[in-house]
Amino acid sequence: MGILLVLASPTWAQAVDADKAKVTLALATEPPTLNSAVATDTIASFILSHLMEGLLVYGPDGELAPGVALRWQLDADGARFWLRDDARWSDGKPVTAHDFVFAWRHALDPKTASQYAFIFYPIKNAEAVNQGTLALSDLGVSAVSDTELKVEFGSPCPYFLSLTAFMTFLPLREDVLGQWGGRYAADADKLTVNGPYLLTKWVHGAHLQLQKNPQYWHADSVRIAEIDMPYLTADPSAQFNLFRDQQIAMAPLDTGLLSEAIKRGFDIEYFHTGSLYFLEFNFREGRITANRSFRKAVQRLIDPALLVNKIIGLPGIQPAYSLFPVTVKGAKGSFRDEYPVLRVQPDIAAARAYIRQAKTELGISEIPPLMLLAGDSPRALQEAEYYQYLFKNGLGIELRIDQQVFKQRIEKMRRGDFDMVSAAWGPDYDDIMTFADLFASWNDNNRGRYSNPLYDRWIRLAQKSNDARTRFNAMAQIQRIVVDDVPILPTYENGVLYVQNPRLRGVRRSIFGGDPLFRYAWIER
Repeated sequence: MGILLVLASPTWAQAVDADKAKVTLALATEPPTLNSAVATDTIASFILSHLMEGLLVYGPDGELAPGVALRWQLDADGARFWLRDDARWSDGKPVTAHDFVFAWRHALDPKTASQYAFIFYPIKNAEAVNQGTLALSDLGVSAVSDTELKVEFGSPCPYFLSLTAFMTFLPLREDVLGQWGGRYAADADKLTVNGPYLLTKWVHGAHLQLQKNPQYWHADSVRIAEIDMPYLTADPSAQFNLFRDQQIAMAPLDTGLLSEAIKRGFDIEYFHTGSLYFLEFNFREGRITANRSFRKAVQRLIDPALLVNKIIGLPGIQPAYSLFPVTVKGAKGSFRDEYPVLRVQPDIAAARAYIRQAKTELGISEIPPLMLLAGDSPRALQEAEYYQYLFKNGLGIELRIDQQVFKQRIEKMRRGDFDMVSAAWGPDYDDIMTFADLFASWNDNNRGRYSNPLYDRWIRLAQKSNDARTRFNAMAQIQRIVVDDVPILPTYENGVLYVQNPRLRGVRRSIFGGDPLFRYAWIER
């Protein structure tokens, strides 16, 4: 199929321009939305991390640091934040505690239909507010004054400070949202920001541009004046060619590009994204994939190690066997070291036996053709075609591939328009719960609508406890359920090999917060 590559600027544009303090990049796709209350994807997170600032931010070394909040106090019952008085919106108005109260209430409002509403549930009454049984004003967050914010917890939340740096916790201006309604943040001129950059251009499907925000409270420390993104392509080869021709400052490397990059003498950079890739099954009524025996057959069919080593074949990517990647922290070290996962070995005979059992349980003689929803990148297609081959030759099942661009794939996932989907999840905050509650029955990012009362019970237990041992023992039970009941099949943990212009320095690659982050970057002459 053809490569989507939109050129919206002169081909002589330079990757880095020290005189203008300008960096040129390519985006895989444009963000589906820049409304922080409803955004769910990594592209939006990347853009919003430059346009907006929350109570806390991630510093140059990945540490939590003051953002709009100058200082804070956290205890078992809640938190208080004291805001700096020089924080400004891009129109010059002060950022106040009321902007956070409004934003959090808005995200929890059932009318907003935010898929991240669940992330506020540690706050007192948040779940009831989101379910419409309590008023928005009952949410346990209040503006003591313009510069003091008070948060009451409904249950202990030792990781709450990390939550405040996540995009759904960003402030919103009630008057601006009221002015634009459903069109808010749909174009460059329809949002007001408080971060280090302004969105100065958004030509849909073609070009985004960020420029330094003079109203930002710490504008003097922002050394990159312009981030230009005139290229949209999900194809690594197209991005690599742009990098080779000095049109963009960074580019990811896929399997076929690594040797070419080495041959050209480019420095190869590596970053473990902390993201988990997996096959997600649809549990809605009437779906073959809701049958456990069918899912166990798929579990015995697919070998993550073979997928990673023979099909993807890119250094830095590793097979996945757990809901929790190796980067997830435990009590003292890695959770996976402290609570090893039981690995189910691939076994084609066992897979076929499970399929026979599934047919009996479903009362059918043959499994009908199934639809696999996949992304539009070359790697996504390569992976999907491998599954297609395994299903046909291993189980005699026809697997049809529904390849969609990012925005459409997300929408189809939301609607449940799939039997299986090649999905991924990156951590939102620095706590194991960011993965664990993904498949709780109340989580709207649980696209397959998996519902298991035992899974939910372990999540609730962990949410109500401040004791590390209690929480991690509950997580071990969650890990066991995922292996035993197969709501998803983990396939690989993502690591990114990439090339970067050697004159571009200080770019922060981080598991948490927008990635990559240019807030602390500069260009060497």
